[in-house]
Amino acid sequence: MTGHSNPIRFFTAVTLTVALAACNSAAPGPQASAAYAPAPQRATHADLQLPAGTPCSADIQRWQAVQDNDIAAGQVGDSVARQIAGEIAGASAACRAGRDAEARSMVVQSRRSHGYPS
Repeated sequence: MTGHSNPIRFFTAVTLTVALAACNSAAPGPQASAAYAPAPQRATHADLQLPAGTPCSADIQRWQAVQDNDIAAGQVGDSVARQIAGEIAGASAACRAGRDAEARSMVVQSRRSHGYPS
């Protein structure tokens, strides 16, 4: 032997020393891969401007601006866009006729029925 009284103790001590040294190595931990990160998508165009105005006309103009933006971004299909355009036209007619509350209610209903916050 090499001067050690118990070879099993010696082997265990060497194994523990190697194992502890491996735990304390300066190797970096796992890194997140950018290849799996989803690409950010732009929901609005940079030139989106929401208009102001009288209560019913401002609501209608804002709803139309949101739709113009979403259509341009490809987020609204043609049939839905036509449906919303009809709803906006109805609200506009009510607004022009002086039925402010009705027009504003029509805009709220249109927004809700298409999943937009009102």
